[in-house]
Amino acid sequence: MRILHLAFAYLASRPLLTALNVAMLALGVATIAFLLLVTAQVEERLTRDARSVDLVVGAKGSPLQLILSTVFHADVPTGNIGLEESRPVAAHPMVASATPLALGDSFHGHRIVGTDESFLALYDARLAQGRLFAGEMEAVVGAEVARREGLAVGAQLTGAHGLAESGPAHAGHPYKVVGILAPTGTVADRLVVTSVESVWHVHEEHAPPRREITALLLRYKTPLAAAMLPRTINATTAMQAASPAYEAARLLDLVGAGVQTLQWFAIVLMASAALSLFVALTSALQERRYDLALLRTLGASPASLAALTLAEGVTLLFAGAILGLALGHGAVHALGLWLAATGSWPLTGFAWVAGEALLAGAVLGIGALTCLVPALQAYASDPASLLAKR
Repeated sequence: MRILHLAFAYLASRPLLTALNVAMLALGVATIAFLLLVTAQVEERLTRDARSVDLVVGAKGSPLQLILSTVFHADVPTGNIGLEESRPVAAHPMVASATPLALGDSFHGHRIVGTDESFLALYDARLAQGRLFAGEMEAVVGAEVARREGLAVGAQLTGAHGLAESGPAHAGHPYKVVGILAPTGTVADRLVVTSVESVWHVHEEHAPPRREITALLLRYKTPLAAAMLPRTINATTAMQAASPAYEAARLLDLVGAGVQTLQWFAIVLMASAALSLFVALTSALQERRYDLALLRTLGASPASLAALTLAEGVTLLFAGAILGLALGHGAVHALGLWLAATGSWPLTGFAWVAGEALLAGAVLGIGALTCLVPALQAYASDPASLLAKR
């Protein structure tokens, strides 16, 4: 305990340098912790939302945009496809189930999805209150929508044209809330779900002569379908087929390039902090060489002097690592609160990923090695020669 008290006293005697070393290390740790938490939660959410959908069939355009708009509900659709045109795909012998989607409207930023009961089965969604939609202009709302908007069974809501909150409202076509879904932890929590016929009814004044939907969400009946069905649809129809798993992996690869750049920045910052710590301990050792020599003459062992120097460095390391992790988690939680307020993907700082333990271990291990050289110098110091120089 005497060694720790003395180490704290030495650190307190240089508050600005101590704060600088801790801050540099904490910023590096916070950056990497932030990236680890965000990427892990985003990857988990992408996987969870897409795992029940094998293939999406929609209008020609960007496959990634098609997946983002119909599976993750985070983009505008590529267009519509004819209902009659989609029926042969839904009836294909390699298709186990085909879920229609009719998009285009929103309620206070939450997407209104025209579909059927098979949509809820994709996300294992269960009713917490009420019943499923049956007739036109009946809707079931996700748990997050009900919480944010204060909706209950029997309430009415009016959709707006487009996927932004500022779109023109369909005031003459209100939906009646007949059910509220239990939380699923998926995109279904943030949706208003109704029948395809309801979406057609709202847009009947502007509807084309033929009935249209936005996309079909397919589940395969056989693994062979993954190799044959997308190619067949893309080659023989005016529609396109896109794989959620493939496009989600491609999206993570695109994001990963920027994440890696930030990770390298954080690593350079922590390396600079380690170098600064080494220089600070070495300089402090030279400044306090007479103090150390005096401690030796008073009975302190070489190991005690080495432990004193090592304790200073390890204290800085622990402070930087703990502060960095706290800052990283705090930043993620603040981002999550902001995203929740906009109705986007939720993030939380009250999470822990395995990479953080490796991060903390690496910081403490490499930092301890950095502190070892000044500690060995303190161990090898000769008190007689130091006092003689004075």
